[in-house]
Amino acid sequence: MTRVFECLGRGFLGFLEECGGVFLFFLKSLFYFFTPPFRLRLLFKHIEFIGVKSFLVVFLTSLFSGMVTAYQVNIPLSRIGSNSVLGGVVALTLTRELAPVLTAVVVVARAGSAMCAELGSMRITEQIDALKMMAVNPIQYLVSPRLWAGIIALPLLTAISDFVGIGGGYVVGTFLLHIDPGVLTARMVQMVTLKDIMSGIFKSIFFGIFLVSVCSYKGYYARGGAEGVGKATTEAVVISTVGILISDYILTTMFF
Repeated sequence: MTRVFECLGRGFLGFLEECGGVFLFFLKSLFYFFTPPFRLRLLFKHIEFIGVKSFLVVFLTSLFSGMVTAYQVNIPLSRIGSNSVLGGVVALTLTRELAPVLTAVVVVARAGSAMCAELGSMRITEQIDALKMMAVNPIQYLVSPRLWAGIIALPLLTAISDFVGIGGGYVVGTFLLHIDPGVLTARMVQMVTLKDIMSGIFKSIFFGIFLVSVCSYKGYYARGGAEGVGKATTEAVVISTVGILISDYILTTMFF
C-alpha cells in the first residue's frame, strides 16, 4: 500500500513539475520578445507558418462543421416547429465553442506537431547548444516569435472559422432545408451578441498561448535521439489537445 501511494505521489509531483516548467517557459518566451535584438522577420515567418498555411485546413473544417451542425440542429428544432431559430443556434454554437476549439485542434495537428519535431531535432543535433555558444539566446530566437505568432494567428483563424462556418450553415438552411433567408439572418443578428463573438476570440488567444508553449517546451527539452523526438511530439499533441478541451470548459463556465 505504501508503494502505491509513493507511485501516486511521484506521479503527481512530476505533473506539477511539468506544469511549472511549461509556465516558466512561457514567461521567459514572453519576456525575451521585448528585449533586443527584435526579430520581427522571424515573427512574420511563423505567422505565415501557423496562420496562412493553416488557412485551407481551417476553412474546410469550419465549412463542413457549420453544415453538419445545421443539419443536426434542424432535427430537434423541426420537431417543435422552431426551424426559424436555426441560424441563431448554429451561429452561437460556432462563435462560442466549435470555431475556437476546432481551429486550435487543427493548428495543433498541423503546426504544433511540426513545431515540436523541429525544436526536438535541433536539441538532439545540438543546434540549440550551438546557438548558446554563439551568444544567441535560444528561447528568444526559437520560441518567442512562435509564441507571439500563435497569439496573433489563432484569433484571426478563429474569426475566419466563424464566418465560414456560419456561411456553411446559411447555405444548408436556405438551399437544402428551405428556410427563409431573411428569417435565418434576422435570428442570427437577434441571438448572437458581441460577447458571444469575443468569448470565442479570447479563448483562441489562450489556446494559442497554451499550444505553442506546450509544443515548444516538449520539443526544446526533448531527449533520447529520434525516438525521444517522436515521443515528445506525441506527448505535445496529446497534452495540447486534451488541455484545450479542459480549458474550454473552464473558460466557458467563467464567461457564461
